Amino acid sequence: QVQLVESGGGLVQAGASLRLSCTGSGRDFGNYAMAWFRQAPGKDRDWVSSIDRTGQNTYYADSVKGRFTISRDNAKNTLYLEMTNLKPEDTAIYVCARGSIVSVSDIHYGAWGQGTQVTVSS
Repeated sequence: QVQLVESGGGLVQAGASLRLSCTGSGRDFGNYAMAWFRQAPGKDRDWVSSIDRTGQNTYYADSVKGRFTISRDNAKNTLYLEMTNLKPEDTAIYVCARGSIVSVSDIHYGAWGQGTQVTVSS
């Protein structure tokens, strides 16, 4: 059984930076693609970013391109999301997910964390 635990969320001002982490308990972390999704109350869950198993290829939603950077350290079983120039519309629960292929669709991800809250004030 794989557990994914997010951390690093918090309350920040618009324009600030924040780094989220997602640590997996499994022993084959490097064999899976990873992704970040986010969801605000009353809104759909949106895909934010994905990364392949080696970290060589990354993908971003248009809303975060140029501001967010996804990365991973397989030796530490950890996925990261570096967020800069945060905006109030970035406020959401951020969730990491593990999948067999890199994808923008949640149907390809079989393990999910519980999420970490990011709140951006104006």
